[in-house]
Amino acid sequence: MIRALMLGSVGLVACWMLASAQELEATHGHPQSPNMSFFVTSRGSGRGGDLGGLTGADQICQELATAAGAGNKKWRAYLSTDAYAPDGPIAARDRIGHGPWQNFKGDVIAQNVDDLHNANNKINTQTGLTELGTIIPPRGNTPLYHDMMTGATPEGGLFPSNLSMTCRNWTSSTTGSAVVGHVDRLGRTDTDQARSWNSSHQTSACSLEALHAAGGNGLFYCFAE
Repeated sequence: MIRALMLGSVGLVACWMLASAQELEATHGHPQSPNMSFFVTSRGSGRGGDLGGLTGADQICQELATAAGAGNKKWRAYLSTDAYAPDGPIAARDRIGHGPWQNFKGDVIAQNVDDLHNANNKINTQTGLTELGTIIPPRGNTPLYHDMMTGATPEGGLFPSNLSMTCRNWTSSTTGSAVVGHVDRLGRTDTDQARSWNSSHQTSACSLEALHAAGGNGLFYCFAE
C-alpha cells in the first residue's frame, strides 16, 4: 500500500515536472503569440530570392508561425508572381485573405486588403514585427535588412510580364531581380516610393549578396488567410 502510494506520488511529480518543462519551453524557449495574423519573417531561405517558389515561401511562413504558437491558421507569403509562373500570374494582395491582421503584440496593422494598400495601414518599424516579436532595425543600423521582398506594385498587384521583378517567381538566386518594400518606411530620400512598405525599389540581382548590398536579407511578409 505504502509502496503503491509512493510510486503514485513519484508518477505525479514526474508528470508535473514534464508539464512544467513543456510550459517553460513554450513561454521562454520561443515567444508565443497564438492570435498573431501578420509578421515579418525572422529569416529567409538562405538562398536569396530563391524561396522554393510560392509553395516554399508559404512553408517558411507556416513553419515560423507554428513555432510561435500560431500554426493553426493558413499562412501565405505576400509575394506576386508573373505570367511565367506555373500557375500564371498571382498578385500578392490576392493571396492573403481578407483581414483584419494583427502583429505579435496585437497591434492591428490593417483592417482589410484595401486598408493595407492605402495610407491607413500601420506597418512601420514598431509594428512590422517578426514572429518572435522583435523589430527589424531601421535605416541607420549596420547591417541594414529593412528590405522585404514582394515583387509587387504599391497596390499589391503585378508588374508587366516583360519585367523581371520576382527572381523568376521566387525560384532563382542567379537570375532576375526583386522588388522590395521598406518595413521601416525609411529611404535615402523622403519620397512616397522610399516610404512604401511593399514597393520601394528594385534590387540589382537575386543572390543573397545582392540583397545584402541593397539593404535586405531575403526576408518577406507573412499573412494569415
